[in-house]
Amino acid sequence: EPGREAAFARRIDPRREPGLSPEQRLHMERVERALQRRPRGRNVLLALGIGAVTVGIYGYTFYSVSQERFLDDLEQEAEAARARA
Repeated sequence: EPGREAAFARRIDPRREPGLSPEQRLHMERVERALQRRPRGRNVLLALGIGAVTVGIYGYTFYSVSQERFLDDLEQEAEAARARA
C-alpha cells in the first residue's frame, strides 16, 4: 500500500514488541548498546591518531629548524671577512 513503511525499515521497541521472550529482549538491548558504543571508540582512536601525527609533525619541524646553524656560520664568515678588510 502506498504511504506505509516497509516491514524491513520499521523500527521496533523491544520492550513493547509482543512475542519476544525476555532473553531475546535482553539480547537485542545488548546488541544495540554495543553498536552505539563502537563508533565512539573508533572516533576517539581516529582523533588520537590524527592528533599524534599532527603533534609529531609540529615537533619534528621545530626540531629540524633548531638544528639549522648554517645562517650562523654564514654570519661568522661575513664578520671575519669584514674584520680582514
